[in-house]
Amino acid sequence: AEPELFSGSRTHSTDRTMDLGLAEDHFSRPVGSFVASDIEQLKLAIEECKKLIPELPEHSERQKDTVVKLIHLRLKLQELKDPEEDEPNLRVLLEHRFSKEKSKSVKQNCDKCNTFIWGLIQTWYTCTGCYYRCHSKCMNLITKPCVKSKVSHQSAYELSICPEIGLDRQDYRCAECRTPISLRGIPSEARQCDYTGQYYCSTCHWNDTAIVPARVIHNWEFEPRKVCRSSLRYLALMIARPVLRLKEINPLLFNFVEELVEIRKLRQDILLMKPYFVTCKEAMEARLFLQLQDRQHFVENDDMYSLQDLIDIYSGRLSCSLTEIHTTFAKHIKLDCERCQAKGFVCELCKEGDILFPFDSHTSVCHDCSAVFHRDCYYDNSTTCPRCARMTERKQDEMPHVKEA
Repeated sequence: AEPELFSGSRTHSTDRTMDLGLAEDHFSRPVGSFVASDIEQLKLAIEECKKLIPELPEHSERQKDTVVKLIHLRLKLQELKDPEEDEPNLRVLLEHRFSKEKSKSVKQNCDKCNTFIWGLIQTWYTCTGCYYRCHSKCMNLITKPCVKSKVSHQSAYELSICPEIGLDRQDYRCAECRTPISLRGIPSEARQCDYTGQYYCSTCHWNDTAIVPARVIHNWEFEPRKVCRSSLRYLALMIARPVLRLKEINPLLFNFVEELVEIRKLRQDILLMKPYFVTCKEAMEARLFLQLQDRQHFVENDDMYSLQDLIDIYSGRLSCSLTEIHTTFAKHIKLDCERCQAKGFVCELCKEGDILFPFDSHTSVCHDCSAVFHRDCYYDNSTTCPRCARMTERKQDEMPHVKEA
């Protein structure tokens, strides 16, 4: 603050108080150098600032500077009243792995007490598994285990839509911290989580919203719903895990969502391309499969989906990206690589046309020997696969020699 702000007929003690509170070197002094008198002097300085602010011209620079100094004085007073202890950098509690944070400008609330985290003067921690944030002083009050452990031990969604059991079954208490709650808000408001169907207090349920898997699978509905804090973290950790087998949970979904049928066909084609890449040196060196590194399950099966897959299908992003990858893979096999081209098929039924590959849209594949034919030829003849016939005949020819031996 400018010197003239505090000029006038003030006592030596008051001047010293204001200097102590407002001088820059005051804030750089070690915590251990403060004594009880420092706290009293800070309180006097705060009162002086509070009296001075209304006397200064409104919205003036001097008034703004004084307000800033008042904030600094209050922060320093809080620090002296509750000095920071030597906290460890890592703490383990209820399967949480809490790491001490160094950021001082964080704008977050404590997940336990739902109050603001003052990074300048308060020690706080973040769980490296579920990103649970809390003050150091709140850690011993935590009762909820780390959500990541639940993801590791129970990688399955609740697939019933808002499975409510009733507030009376919860004994009119929060499902997480057991605080008394009621629908009338007395003593605390009961908030329902659309994922679990249970009721929570305002400390455990902040009215956050998230896409609920059960509504997506059964109704193809992607509108975010209100969920509690633990459900929010659980859904965030689970969103990329391929744990949804749609053809078992709701096979009728493919009859109503055309995009799902398209994605399933692209995934089936990619699985048919996989044997070409596994045995192709050029494809392995080019690391073509890295294009699917975020969806590794796409090169392992064609029926498992993550919630993120379904969200991207609904938005249209997955169709565009997967079509582009499918085109790149097909181009390598059919045009760029001679080794892969040599593994193509000629239709043995018509013996005409170009080289065929099992992922071509106009082909059919024998389920027994994987031979490839034109789709029209294969269906029109409706005869035994020529390749299977040759293999059967060869086995029969070898049988007499086996018996003679």
